[in-house]
Amino acid sequence: MSNKTESKRTCKGVALLGVASCLALAACSEKASPPVAQEGERVDHFADNAWGNPLAVVQHPAGEHVNGVTYVSYQGPLEDPYVAAYDHKSDRWTGPFKAGVSAMGKDPNRTKKIDNHGKPTLIVDDEGYIHVFYGGHGGTPEAHGDNPLGNHHYGENKHAVSKRPYDITEWEDLDTIPPFGTYNQAVKMDNGDIYLFYRHGAHRSDWVYHKSTDNGRSFGPAVSFLKHKRRDDLKAVDSWYAWVGRGEGDDIIVSYDYHLCWDGGAGVNGRGHTTERHDVYYMVFNTKTGVWTNVEGEELEMPITREYADEKTLAARTGERWTFNGTVHLDSKGYPHIGMNIGEDLGLKTGGPKRTSHYRWTGEQWLGGEPVADIAPSVDSRGDFLVESPQEVRYLLAYREEGVGVVAWWNSEDGGKSFGKGAEVLRREKAGWAITSIIRNSIPEARALVAEKQPGSDWHRVYLLGDEGPVSRLKSEAQQLQE
Repeated sequence: MSNKTESKRTCKGVALLGVASCLALAACSEKASPPVAQEGERVDHFADNAWGNPLAVVQHPAGEHVNGVTYVSYQGPLEDPYVAAYDHKSDRWTGPFKAGVSAMGKDPNRTKKIDNHGKPTLIVDDEGYIHVFYGGHGGTPEAHGDNPLGNHHYGENKHAVSKRPYDITEWEDLDTIPPFGTYNQAVKMDNGDIYLFYRHGAHRSDWVYHKSTDNGRSFGPAVSFLKHKRRDDLKAVDSWYAWVGRGEGDDIIVSYDYHLCWDGGAGVNGRGHTTERHDVYYMVFNTKTGVWTNVEGEELEMPITREYADEKTLAARTGERWTFNGTVHLDSKGYPHIGMNIGEDLGLKTGGPKRTSHYRWTGEQWLGGEPVADIAPSVDSRGDFLVESPQEVRYLLAYREEGVGVVAWWNSEDGGKSFGKGAEVLRREKAGWAITSIIRNSIPEARALVAEKQPGSDWHRVYLLGDEGPVSRLKSEAQQLQE
């Protein structure tokens, strides 16, 4: 059934909670021809049909600015990928349109109704076609067979592309990548080559990359760069979480943390599998030579194992504190700065809340590790940062402040030794947040996406945030869900 046919349906008298309601509302979430808006009636979100945990820092970029238009993506009804576009000159929104059909989110008998690992990653190729990678969390042996680089879990990693350049209204799937990936991260080089990085399966899997030299129409084979392997001293497996971005020239830079993947019933207090992660690592991939190096320029043997990472690429130890990976960027001297989320282990499956902390390389050593935002240790923060000189760093962070959801800038002029709160760009009562990393080629009017998560509902409003606040939209266009 075409998107145009689906968009003509209406939904009445359905609850806005649970998979059953999501199935009923999926057809209502796309509007090819939104109704005429009341004059001057605008809201500060651009859609209200973000579903589950619809955005994350790790799946990136979630949006890109090109030729005066910002294209954005998020997880919508049934965990399918949705794409919208904002033309800054005309102040006109288009979409959201469904870009593909996820293998997840359709089974009403599944105990965990929303998987959330298949949220989309978006990038625009040199010919103007928009690519979305989505839907994966390891694949299944029944549907996809053996995973040569890891284990399975759910879903199917997919690749969709717009049918026309700079046009988000119609999409098609391309059979270009294995079904096992999750945490897709796309990087485009100056020559147009596209690199797709991801974890090749569930927790016990290698991290890999594929290279495309034809604007994403085909990709080369998976190449492992972080190796999973069984430990012989613990009932656990070495695993990783990585964040990949552009460096200087032909370089791609990678920050990562170590995931201690315990067997069932093993680990501290017999908690078994948890989100336990530790430490901060960094390395560089030269895409022209194919050589990987550490921060000091020493060539590395690939793929990286835990022991080798500790010897060659370690930036900081976090001790008993747990980590949740953040982002990495270079300053004007080409020195890396890393944002890592760190918190105490309080005995929970997730350890406990984690605050964003800042590290930087001085040319001789790694410094930092203190929290960016002046918030309580019991509060999570997530976000990304912009860095100019080694001394000037700006974080856009989402967190809660006495029960109120806040998104604000935190600024440092001393290389991350101290931060002060800057402009507050969004505040909502009782809200939690999902936030993305900085949009590719972002401009001050459009830096990142956030989804407002209110208690008691799996449906969320999603915002495009600039330096000083959200980009508004006509209310009737932003209302994608109709009760």
